[in-house]
Amino acid sequence: MTTLLKEHERIDDLQIKGYRIIQNPDYFCFGMDAVLLSDFSVVKKNEQVLDLGTGTGILPILLEAKSEGKHFTGLEIQVDVANMASRSVELNQLEEKISIVCGDIKEASTIFEANSFNVITCNPPYMKPDIAIVNPKEPKAIARHEVLCEFEDIAREASRLLKPKGRFYMVHRPRRLMDLLTTLRNYHLEPKRIRFVHPYQDKPANMILLEAVYQSGTQMIVEPPLIVYKEVGQYTPEIYKIYGYED
Repeated sequence: MTTLLKEHERIDDLQIKGYRIIQNPDYFCFGMDAVLLSDFSVVKKNEQVLDLGTGTGILPILLEAKSEGKHFTGLEIQVDVANMASRSVELNQLEEKISIVCGDIKEASTIFEANSFNVITCNPPYMKPDIAIVNPKEPKAIARHEVLCEFEDIAREASRLLKPKGRFYMVHRPRRLMDLLTTLRNYHLEPKRIRFVHPYQDKPANMILLEAVYQSGTQMIVEPPLIVYKEVGQYTPEIYKIYGYED
């Protein structure tokens, strides 16, 4: 298995079904936001799933482990990162369940057939490029800043690729919430479920988990807040459960 590794790469244990993932600290390694999104997303039996901007393939791998979906596809624009994701799929012997495609989110509807997915997930770049000076060629900048695509590109392509009543799941920052909701509605993705994630019970939310449904009626449920830390260095019981550990 070590032959799948390249220089500076490592293999991390995902603590579920014995699955592992290849990561490189020089690139953007997955964090808690991806794990929380995999828990928030609902994938039903035999559904087709697409992850936009899949990075190292963490969401397709976790969703395959947690659901009875039929097939999972990850789309990633960076060639080296897509290659890393493909090798993680091979590492876990999931080639029949997960496909990694190298391509641009802005062109996703030309890569895949229209209205062909039941579920689309996305852990998008959170920051606009004018928030800070970024190098558009840096892998970490691409993951964190909207240098290669904006949220409108994601919403537009998701609306073209989802089946009617198909579900779109994402994680983002609360400060972008109004823009996100407006953009989703502009592309007939109706926000249906939202959950605010707080680092501590007495601190403001620093993440949101959101479900939108394509061509659906208007009604949104605000779920109870998710608190990450019980105290410094100790997760809450729900976070331990999401990660597969006992408190």
